[in-house]
Amino acid sequence: MPQSISKPQTFAKTYLMSKTTTGNNTDEERLQCMEVWGGNRATDRCFRLPGMSICLYSHPYGHDSSGGDVYYLSSCAAGRLTRLLLADVSGHGATVSGIATGLRDLMRKNINRIRQTRFVQNMNQQFSKLAEGGGFATAVVGSYFAPTRSLSLCNAGHPPPMIFRQQTQSWQTIDHTLTPSKQITDTPLGVLEAAEYREFTLPLQTGDMVLCYSDAIIESETPAGPMLGTTGLLKLLADLDDPRPANLIARLLERIQSLSPANNFQDDTTMMLCWATDQRASTKNNLLAPFRMLGTVSDNTGWYATRQERSDAVAE
Repeated sequence: MPQSISKPQTFAKTYLMSKTTTGNNTDEERLQCMEVWGGNRATDRCFRLPGMSICLYSHPYGHDSSGGDVYYLSSCAAGRLTRLLLADVSGHGATVSGIATGLRDLMRKNINRIRQTRFVQNMNQQFSKLAEGGGFATAVVGSYFAPTRSLSLCNAGHPPPMIFRQQTQSWQTIDHTLTPSKQITDTPLGVLEAAEYREFTLPLQTGDMVLCYSDAIIESETPAGPMLGTTGLLKLLADLDDPRPANLIARLLERIQSLSPANNFQDDTTMMLCWATDQRASTKNNLLAPFRMLGTVSDNTGWYATRQERSDAVAE
């Protein structure tokens, strides 16, 4: 977990130095079968799963211990299905905690479900009930199925992820045009309870990378003044000297902060980097899967009250 520092303007450089010293991406942890991990805390961790490795970095607003960015990872009973979730929750106080807990419960309930559209619709319905005070969230949900090396994505009003193709050595925006629908689709969670959510599937090859991020990244300023936007982020990624995942998040943060003194990452800032590997699910895990499904899901999520929640508690 990155250490808080007294001068926000030195954050990216300090973070990069710490990752270079410790050798980022060499200490990948193994996410266990039937495990859900995540929360809203400041974190910087990498995980190894069948067919995919994932690095998750989250830095809450103002160096607080927790924020409104919510993230989860899960692995199914056989280890073949990896699910990821990144949500940017608006609202304050009990709204954030209630939504975060609800999303965790849905991750646990759907840990072995391959198709995720029903999962996202349930997220939206639950969010609508919890967010009666006007809160909402943007979210991106992904499901990686190792046997077919395919990543299915649903986007609920969230900034579009970026993908790096190893074969062409190039970054692209994942912003697919889906079949038109008569229904209102893909809205932020909590805006319309009856909204439908569509998914699209991407085949991945070894070395392909997918980057998900919160809006603080694309709302950073450029030297000319306007926000970075998805086009600017795509250019920064393309200009990185080394496209490999090692230290990519740290190097990208440093580049963004170098654009303007105003880019102090005072908003909640989260990035999730996934890349395809050759590792396969073991035969042992496949054989044990039916027995694991009879047990309970391991909950390794963690929450801290946000600064606003603590203020609300004091006020009461």
